[in-house]
Amino acid sequence: MSDRREWRGWYESLRKPDWTPAGSTIGAIWSLLYPIIIVVFGYSVFRVAQGTLPAGVLIPITLNVVANVAFTPIQFGLRSLRLAAADILAVLATIVWCMVALWPYAWFASLALLPYLLWVSTATVLQLSITWMNWPRRS
Repeated sequence: MSDRREWRGWYESLRKPDWTPAGSTIGAIWSLLYPIIIVVFGYSVFRVAQGTLPAGVLIPITLNVVANVAFTPIQFGLRSLRLAAADILAVLATIVWCMVALWPYAWFASLALLPYLLWVSTATVLQLSITWMNWPRRS
């Protein structure tokens, strides 16, 4: 529990834009997005296993999952704003790549990722803003 208080204290000490959503709002958004992501990515893996979707679509999906999972340990474990900014740019880029890769085969799966794209676009602007506002810090 002390680790959580430590990173919360660190995060709360950062300068942030006035429009920064509350932590509970961010948590609620991810609670809605993760089921969508799991369904779309699971559907894609299933279709690849069936041979009805090219295996290449798993490249952006895999990279997206890795980058998404890495964000929290980078941001709150390492407390590295710059690495977290680079990571969220990778998350954003791989969402777009996923959508483009899926479009010719499963346009509805591609469109289902739109809320994920919109949220990560917003989160990217937020992360880049926080990184810029706190640039003199070591992290």
